[in-house]
Amino acid sequence: MDGVATVLAGAGAAVTLRGLEKNYGGHGAVRGVSIDIRSGEFLTLLGPSGSGKTTTLMMIAGFEQPSAGELLIDGQSMLGVPPHRRNLGMVFQSYALFPHLTVAENIGFPLKQRGVPKAERMRQVEEALRLVQLPGLGGRNPRQLSGGQQQRVALARAIVFRPRLLLMDEPLGALDKQLRETLQLEMRRLHAELGITFVYVTHDQEEALTMSDRIAVMENGQVAQIGTPEDLYDRPANRFVASFIGESNFFPAVMRGIEQGRVVAEFGATRLQALAGSLPAAGAEIMLTTRPERLRFVDGAPPAPGENRLSVTVREAIFAGERCRYLLEAAGGTRLVLKEASGAAIRRRAAGETAEIGWAAEDTILV
Repeated sequence: MDGVATVLAGAGAAVTLRGLEKNYGGHGAVRGVSIDIRSGEFLTLLGPSGSGKTTTLMMIAGFEQPSAGELLIDGQSMLGVPPHRRNLGMVFQSYALFPHLTVAENIGFPLKQRGVPKAERMRQVEEALRLVQLPGLGGRNPRQLSGGQQQRVALARAIVFRPRLLLMDEPLGALDKQLRETLQLEMRRLHAELGITFVYVTHDQEEALTMSDRIAVMENGQVAQIGTPEDLYDRPANRFVASFIGESNFFPAVMRGIEQGRVVAEFGATRLQALAGSLPAAGAEIMLTTRPERLRFVDGAPPAPGENRLSVTVREAIFAGERCRYLLEAAGGTRLVLKEASGAAIRRRAAGETAEIGWAAEDTILV
């Protein structure tokens, strides 16, 4: 395959962050971040505003210099190396297109800066347009394109010179939900087709779960947890990750011991079991968590081995198309959410109704 698409699997840069820090006037915006980003990986930096994810990305790009730590690309230190010598592409939320240039001229700009002859430049521009599914639009001006098309042009410009590393800072943040979801899938396709390393910044956890090979969840300038989307969703390391990645129920409980490899705890007068992770001492106050879609109404059916049971009162029932969302209240006032598939054969619960819910100990995590 010609042009841009000659960047294929195995050609992505490996990025190493070791104890990376960035201070602004005594404030630690990034504090001791260590991540090994694999060649060809799609890694997302996920976190709320102020968590340090964009600052970390800007240090990889070379627009910010670390206050301490190491930053290596393919084993070479990037400390003091300017952005234009790092062989990386960059895509911003704002598109940053030149309004006075055509689409083709915008995409060809980095090639022109590198002295690529015009004929070869136009060939590579056409290939980049094909990759982002905008063939034949090179003669238009940016203002003649939709927001989604402009973002594709920005993406084409970032990959046309065949970088081994592509950095993206909230690139879909300005788009509507439906278009954002469409472009998420196209990003995955492009990543698979090119084989280069993607480092992506977002605060949108659904976006991160959809697109990433791995996710680094950031909080207060540090990495709270790094892992696959499945790891983070099913096995959150702490309460912050559990609450930031999706929706979670929390049970304040008291540690009682270990039985058959499971944590046994008391939530009020109810005995609960959970996966054993860190093991606090008996009598310690702990927090258990499980996802709303793991809970189900059991209506007095015999419990399965290892199943937790809890009596609740339905406080609110919301029909949301494919699911019904229930707000429940347990003894002591703890509020819980249960999500159940909707269907003609599934009985809808009403506010004020008492019920019994159940869920597996394997779906209960100590955080």
